[in-house]
Amino acid sequence: MKKEFSEIIISDKLPVSASDRFEWGRSLRELVPLESHTTIGRGANCDPIGLIAAQEKARLSYLLPIRHQRMGESVFAFYRGSAVVQAADLASMPHSGIVVQLCGDGHLSNFGLYGSPERSLIFDINDFDETLPGPFEWDVKRLAASFILAGRDLGFKERDNKKAAMAAVAAYRETVTRFASSRYIDAWYAKIDAAAMQKQLATAGNDSKSAKRSKKVLDEARTKDCLQALRKLAIEVNGSYLIKSKHPYVIPLRELTNDAHPDDLRQKFLELLDRYEESLPDDRLALIRRYRVVDFALKVVGVGSVGTRCYIALLEGRDKDDPLFLQIKEASQSVLEAHLPPSAYGHSGQRIVEGQRLMQAASDILLGWTHETGTERHYYVRQMWDMKGSADIGSFTPKELRKYAVNCGWTLAHGHCRTGSASTIAGYLGENDKFDKAIREFAVAYADLATSDHAAFRAVFE
Repeated sequence: MKKEFSEIIISDKLPVSASDRFEWGRSLRELVPLESHTTIGRGANCDPIGLIAAQEKARLSYLLPIRHQRMGESVFAFYRGSAVVQAADLASMPHSGIVVQLCGDGHLSNFGLYGSPERSLIFDINDFDETLPGPFEWDVKRLAASFILAGRDLGFKERDNKKAAMAAVAAYRETVTRFASSRYIDAWYAKIDAAAMQKQLATAGNDSKSAKRSKKVLDEARTKDCLQALRKLAIEVNGSYLIKSKHPYVIPLRELTNDAHPDDLRQKFLELLDRYEESLPDDRLALIRRYRVVDFALKVVGVGSVGTRCYIALLEGRDKDDPLFLQIKEASQSVLEAHLPPSAYGHSGQRIVEGQRLMQAASDILLGWTHETGTERHYYVRQMWDMKGSADIGSFTPKELRKYAVNCGWTLAHGHCRTGSASTIAGYLGENDKFDKAIREFAVAYADLATSDHAAFRAVFE
């Protein structure tokens, strides 16, 4: 039977000692047995198409056909763009109530490479638009189902897809168990080094093509910086750079007039950046103030995010060959906030930034938030192309997908253990694979449900 969120556990009521927290977690199996996580459900008020349509009301209508086209391409693409649907579904199912900071949208494509402040390349979760405290297994379930759907997209046998999903969950459980016996500071500093991950993926394929593919991903990530962005996104005009127009995917400020004068729009964006500076610590503020703003543009990003207001800003440092690109992305309420206690932060941009800092092993040094005056629109700000990269999932073999699943499972567990009680989760999960199998069965059933939802989506929006 489903328990209401507040009926089971609240983080600040946990026992003090690690052994007592472990026993507390184990006792929760009596309330919510591990086998209960095989259950999929759909609340009486959960209308997938209605939820997606409602989410789009506040978005830029002329970009919605791009969103529909991208979500319609495959079931996995639809799944990536429909976190709002799964949030409603998860809220109708049994849950442990063991609270961690959730990513909220932890499908496998939201993991990737980026540069740490020390300029090493690490692997971590890279999307936190939906982050919010909630039951740990909500993230695990979304991740596991994504491996079933991705494997089906790739044409793999269902037994291989199940192995990948189960590998992610097993890695999660085993990692939580290890962190439960670690010093807090050691768990906090732990991370996946990209070079080690490259070796792991290269050996997974047992062939030179696999090694070359993984090396290419890392090499591309190391060179994906503001200079590369400048070459791709900007043109030189009269000795200065401006952002190139690529309708409807990149629309520079000079073409974003509508009913407003370009100078008025520029002032609006400058004010956004001024308020962003208020969210930065003094050392980062000293850095950002060395740059001057050159240009702005609207840029279409992602799948589920299409239609939100996402801007990019081109800044110039020492000279025109010292560029900095910032992304200013609209921050709405998390899709989880309709089903869980509201965020402690009244500003959605701050919710995202604080959640990211909590879960990531290392975060962008220029991460911050801002808002528009006179509207309810919130934004968060980060660097563009800061050594960012992602695995070429489309070229994976089944064995490579399983190896990647292990890394994703470890990473998710690390983020949860930084913010919740590893001992309580470890006590709840136990030492055998009962939870792993339950989530595997859930993932298959939910992938089937998403397939049905995708067909309904295409019937309405195509």
